[in-house]
Amino acid sequence: MNRVRAHLEDLRRRGGKAFIPFIMAGYPSLAATPAFLEGLAEAGADAIELGLPFSDPLADGPVNQTASYTALQNGATVDRVLAVAAAVAPRLSCPLLLFTYLNPLLQRGPRRLLAEAAAAGFAGLIVPDLPPEAAEEIRAAAAAAGLGMSFLVAPTSPPERIRRAAEASSAFLYAVSLRGVTGARESLPPDLPEFLARVRANADCPVMVGFGIGTPAQARAAAELADGVIVGSALVRLAGEEGVEAACRLAWEIRSVLPAGPAEIRQAEE
Repeated sequence: MNRVRAHLEDLRRRGGKAFIPFIMAGYPSLAATPAFLEGLAEAGADAIELGLPFSDPLADGPVNQTASYTALQNGATVDRVLAVAAAVAPRLSCPLLLFTYLNPLLQRGPRRLLAEAAAAGFAGLIVPDLPPEAAEEIRAAAAAAGLGMSFLVAPTSPPERIRRAAEASSAFLYAVSLRGVTGARESLPPDLPEFLARVRANADCPVMVGFGIGTPAQARAAAELADGVIVGSALVRLAGEEGVEAACRLAWEIRSVLPAGPAEIRQAEE
């Protein structure tokens, strides 16, 4: 069992809910990325998704698209992102997950890039445009590198597709809460309870729900239906508008409304 899966399973046994923030490497700048990662870990993140900037991020809404473009303009190449991860990962109290589209993987070569990612301190992998049916080579490369993989399912996914994605997910299953791209919304989708009930009925692995979650209240409500939440666009937007410290404060507020966070567990054990 990889480090990501082991932590989430342990948290689930304790009755806790996980918090996984997403940020874009190189946004608002490469220089700010280490402090951003460290601040999120200190806020109680159970894992952190670090996005590899890409020119055609099809699953992302305007906030993350802008962040990806800006990061590329800031010089956030694959080598520089790996270097940032290698410098920061040993200081983080939680696993680091590589979020990348398929094209960069294929350009560099899956085995090469994932071996480099593992050496840089990454513990997991998310490729949003990679379906489990076409993932044999990437899954093998991830397993060889010791990375836990997470596949995505959507409200349109039938039960058999959910089961296939769950079986292929060695870290957790990523449940996309809505029909659309990333980005904070004013409210959670009304059919989210039914969708997540269907997902959990067809998945034995931990289930994280993301897309459209941007406030502590939304995170708390969504976490009641799954094993944890993923929050990205709200943090990325705040980092760009008000700075990394403001984004980390929001992360702390979100973590604080979820049960059995890392700080609570440490206090209970001391």
